[in-house]
Amino acid sequence: MKWLAAGALCAAAVGAQAQVDQVRVWASACANCHGTDGRALQGNEPLAGKDKDELVQKLMDFKTGRKPATLMHQISKGYSDEQLQQIAAYFAAQKK
Repeated sequence: MKWLAAGALCAAAVGAQAQVDQVRVWASACANCHGTDGRALQGNEPLAGKDKDELVQKLMDFKTGRKPATLMHQISKGYSDEQLQQIAAYFAAQKK
């Protein structure tokens, strides 16, 4: 019985790590403009440490066309709303 519980815990941990790794893959698409882990170079908006809800709102505004953009409206449409929330949470958790 203990082995079964330990196995379930290990499987849950592996699943959680896989989810974190997937979010990092999605967020890596932002690196060209917003820098690695959201620490942008001069001239681009940094994302690291920003408020998650603010980031989600901006991403949703790009996705729906409420906020004009050159690339972000196209990029944001490639993600589900849940994926955008996870990406925003990732950047919000990064240190400035």
